[in-house]
Amino acid sequence: MRLSRNQVSAELATVEGWRLRGKQISKLYVFKDFTEGIRFLDHGARLAEEMNHHPDIDIRYNKIKLTLTTHDEGGLTMKDFMLAAKIDRVRR
Repeated sequence: MRLSRNQVSAELATVEGWRLRGKQISKLYVFKDFTEGIRFLDHGARLAEEMNHHPDIDIRYNKIKLTLTTHDEGGLTMKDFMLAAKIDRVRR
């Protein structure tokens, strides 16, 4: 179920560094080098596959930008924030 604006604001406060852009949230991760970024992405991809919820990914050498939205709901849902939190735990 798509979240209301108030719900999105509340959930956004729980995921550090994620930014709201329209009906999506995104975060830029910066790594030591390309290989470190790809290792991180590999872990994140497994989490996304387990949830059957996949981010849009932009890779620029040591920078990886992830963008989340729930396309079939037309906006943000709890799935987006749950996956964002799981991916952030990989980075720690």
